[in-house]
Amino acid sequence: MGILSGNPKDEPMHYGEVFAVWSFLTTAKSLVAGNQIHLNHAGDKDLQKLLDEAIQSGQQEVKQLEELLKENGIGLPPTPPERPKANLEDIPVGARVQDMEIAAALASQTAGGLVACSKIMGESIREDIAMIFGQIHTQKATFGAKVLKLNKEKGWLITPPLHQNKTDN
Repeated sequence: MGILSGNPKDEPMHYGEVFAVWSFLTTAKSLVAGNQIHLNHAGDKDLQKLLDEAIQSGQQEVKQLEELLKENGIGLPPTPPERPKANLEDIPVGARVQDMEIAAALASQTAGGLVACSKIMGESIREDIAMIFGQIHTQKATFGAKVLKLNKEKGWLITPPLHQNKTDN
């Protein structure tokens, strides 16, 4: 029986897996803090709900990935401090991040997370790591659909130029 057979949790992580998980965790921690800041700036109630969901999901990812790294004897990246709640009215209008900008950032971070999850799944040789990122990918895809729907409903979606076939000349 080889080193890479049996229970995947007993297999060592390869350097690529270590770096990918550590990097994803670092980003997840930063996004939780960033979304907490965006929550302070958001005025739209539907956007606030999505930000709350993103924060909760991010915190779950952090917990799961910290556990994985600890089990494998890998040091953890630093965690940004929790952001305090602020009153939207206390933030000067010119300093506020607008709802449309927050929603665009949420869509972008979700898309980036999908790509990162796919990359990690493809590079993993440990099935448990690939499965973790498969689950995170599925959650992000579902969340991304909610963000897209909100952006469309609120009129915040900025489309690139739309191509239309010109068959009628």
